[in-house]
Amino acid sequence: MDGRFETTHWSLVLAARTGKSAESRAALEALCGAYWFPLYAFIRRQGYLAEEARDLTQGYFARLIERRDLRQVDPALGRFRSFLLASCKHFLSNELDHERAKKRAPGQPLIPLDADEAERRYRVEPVDELTPERVFERKWAATVLDRALARLSAEWTGAERTRRFEKLREYLVGEMPTASYRELGAALEMTEIAVKVALHRLRRRFGELLRAEIADTVREPEDVNDEIRYLLGVLRG
Repeated sequence: MDGRFETTHWSLVLAARTGKSAESRAALEALCGAYWFPLYAFIRRQGYLAEEARDLTQGYFARLIERRDLRQVDPALGRFRSFLLASCKHFLSNELDHERAKKRAPGQPLIPLDADEAERRYRVEPVDELTPERVFERKWAATVLDRALARLSAEWTGAERTRRFEKLREYLVGEMPTASYRELGAALEMTEIAVKVALHRLRRRFGELLRAEIADTVREPEDVNDEIRYLLGVLRG
């Protein structure tokens, strides 16, 4: 790995525990903005209604960002995922009496939440048999993959490239589609060999983007592979 881990978002956030760096605050806001939904799902699974979960999620991020609760961060929580879940549990158990039903003051929220979109995403899969923690982890894993796919999709611009990407992306995650490489090539007006080459390159690039996405949420380079294995296991389980 190169030196990018010196300036990952999570490294900046950890460095902000004792300072007031504008760069570290921006990094924290970016990470929270990217990964707020798994916490919303965690809170919803606790039994709160959609509006309550939205307000509690906003209240948690307001406290985290505005009041600089980062001083309580445990360095052992080397993954942003682990830190968010632990600190949210602390927020709910210790601050709920003060924050319940409390609306944020008028103005631009720190982390904009689309309540309707959040509910749609929350209800995509059955969660009746899942613990709140397991719901959080599954939504986190899905968010990581979705963000990596979105970054990959953004690189495939143009009508024809976009059409090809939408067909090929089915082979990147999840179960293998039933269509063969030959059938896929016919649909895309490509040879079977060309399809295999395109998929090889696409998978390699997706892997690079997935690693880059996860790198922003862990402290050390060696944590990336473990985090990838763990999150893929969560999705399969």
